[in-house]
Amino acid sequence: MKIGVTGDTYGSEQALRRIIQLAPPVEIWLHTGDYSQDANFLTDISGLPVIKVCGNCDPMKMRANPDEIFSIEGFRIWLTHGNRYLHYDDAEELAGRAAKLEVDIVVFGHIHLPVAKWYGDILLLNPGSPTRPRSWTCPSFAVLDLVVG
Repeated sequence: MKIGVTGDTYGSEQALRRIIQLAPPVEIWLHTGDYSQDANFLTDISGLPVIKVCGNCDPMKMRANPDEIFSIEGFRIWLTHGNRYLHYDDAEELAGRAAKLEVDIVVFGHIHLPVAKWYGDILLLNPGSPTRPRSWTCPSFAVLDLVVG
């Protein structure tokens, strides 16, 4: 199962349209927050369900939940923006919390940098940002391919 992942989109419909053009066929999208309301537009243009969480830049009246934990294809996934758990952008803190939550994958945003890193048996995935990449990175999103077996 392929899952599209984006976040830190900041209201850019242009960036979301570009993501849909570039992404391979996916079955669902995850939005890591900072304009979680963009998930509604993503659903409209993709025709796919979107699971979303809020970020530190989401307006109070439109906030999604700060965290979602769910299972897909037998994998437990924790979707979070990350701002509540990251200090100095240290993703290792997320891995420790993920172990306590007994999840297999952490999908997070906030740092605007692409990350795909294993901490033991836990995968940390950040799609970066399609609108405001940081450091040396380019605009980005991710595709998570879950394979059972």
